[in-house]
Amino acid sequence: MATQQEFAQFVERHTAATQPLHKQNAEAWWKASTTGEKHFEEESARLEAALRKVYANPEEYALVRDTLASGTLTEAHLKRLARLLSHAYLGNQMPPEEIDRIVALEKEIESEFNNHRAKVDGEDLTDNQIKEILRHETSEERRRAAWEGSKQVGARVAERVLRLVGMRNENARRLGFRNFYHLQLELQDLDEERLFAQLGALAVQTEDVWKRFKNQLDARLGGAGKPWHYSDPFFQELPDVGELSLDPYFEGKRLEDLTKRFYEAIGLQIDDILARSDLYERPGKCQHAFCMDVDRLGDVRVLCNLKSDEYWMGTMLHELGHAVYDKYIDPTLPFHLREAAHTLFTEAVAMFMGRLVKDGRWLRLYADVPAEVAAQADAALRTQMLGQLLVFVRWGLVVTHFERAMYQDPTRDLNTLWWDLVERFQGVSRPTDRNAPDWASKIHIATAPAYYQNYILGEMAASQMLHHLTNKVLAGDAEALVRDPRVGEWFVKDIFRPGTSAHWEEILERATGEPLNPRYLVDGLLTL
Repeated sequence: MATQQEFAQFVERHTAATQPLHKQNAEAWWKASTTGEKHFEEESARLEAALRKVYANPEEYALVRDTLASGTLTEAHLKRLARLLSHAYLGNQMPPEEIDRIVALEKEIESEFNNHRAKVDGEDLTDNQIKEILRHETSEERRRAAWEGSKQVGARVAERVLRLVGMRNENARRLGFRNFYHLQLELQDLDEERLFAQLGALAVQTEDVWKRFKNQLDARLGGAGKPWHYSDPFFQELPDVGELSLDPYFEGKRLEDLTKRFYEAIGLQIDDILARSDLYERPGKCQHAFCMDVDRLGDVRVLCNLKSDEYWMGTMLHELGHAVYDKYIDPTLPFHLREAAHTLFTEAVAMFMGRLVKDGRWLRLYADVPAEVAAQADAALRTQMLGQLLVFVRWGLVVTHFERAMYQDPTRDLNTLWWDLVERFQGVSRPTDRNAPDWASKIHIATAPAYYQNYILGEMAASQMLHHLTNKVLAGDAEALVRDPRVGEWFVKDIFRPGTSAHWEEILERATGEPLNPRYLVDGLLTL
């Protein structure tokens, strides 16, 4: 146990040791993700392991844990730092050689995803090309081949993912937790019982509207409801059923320019972020999208693989939502408080922004959709936005329940479990006679474990933020939401600047007047 002064000195020494490692690791990971080159992957693995090993120190963990428990810390930032550091140390209490093995395996799997291209009819296809087939191809045989091609990576990594699950579980149980999933929720300040009660209620509350909505969707798509009938390999996006396609309004446009115009209109500058970002696809590059805060001092970057269509427009709005959050955190906060209040918080902001791609007012102002077209399409756009939200929520229930069950018993028949959950929550029929590790083709399950609940909680928080902004900050002026600097001002002051200087629900309650309330999300979905 340390006195407050001694603990402040410890934090200073700890920051001096970890801050450079954090930056070096982020830069190496960025290079590995943008090039796919082996030596960058190896450097990233080495640096991540080095950073984790700092937190493996049992004596330092005891000092942090005991000082936090003693009640001697009265300074608010030091108390918060003690809690966050105790989580960081707890999650890494394992032998250094075990850290090396876990990090090496994680990076190996990540590299497999980055470099994998699906082979369909003898041709190597990118994720973008797979989605193009699923969006536009009329041949059932070709659609199925593309969908099956998207799952090939699962068979390549499944054994290694299960090995990783076993290693994670072993370390979690040694620390006194039931399994790794239980440990991760603890480290994220999420109560497992409360979380799954919320998810259970969400599943029940949306069951009827989901069945009705999906039956109508399947009828427009042809009625079979097989997984290759949807435009996304996991059915995590609303298919384009041809009634209102937004793609023509983005064709030939630089999506980064549209993104910049919008963010500037609400008072958030992103020129510097775009200048450091990597936005277009090429061989060896990670095919997904993410935002990275390299140094927590302003070096914020986004990786995308842009095409001039609605999907990538929404993705750009989403990823820049993460980016402006990182950029506008109070730079005077201690280093370890200069990050989002919680993963669900940064996802909430990103989801709030991403939804706007289906907002008629946003489309009129930034995508040059004629005012009369936007006005006439307003109801259809709202249905699309809510439909996309409902599709994603039901998909999110699949992943959260699968991960929890997988870590509870990784020896069970996971291939069958996956399709049981897909049928239960998404209503998608499993292919006849298929027995493959399709679950392993979702990169998050391997490289971002116990993450997906934050997407669902983030959607809840995004709906709550939207309600507060529209009704309290903007006094009911709905159009101001897409063009008024008061929007950016509220986000900066009430959400971004505090960083993680307080518990996420405390920050949300200060910002919106209440703790996390699922009803704003559910009420919207029930209007479908």
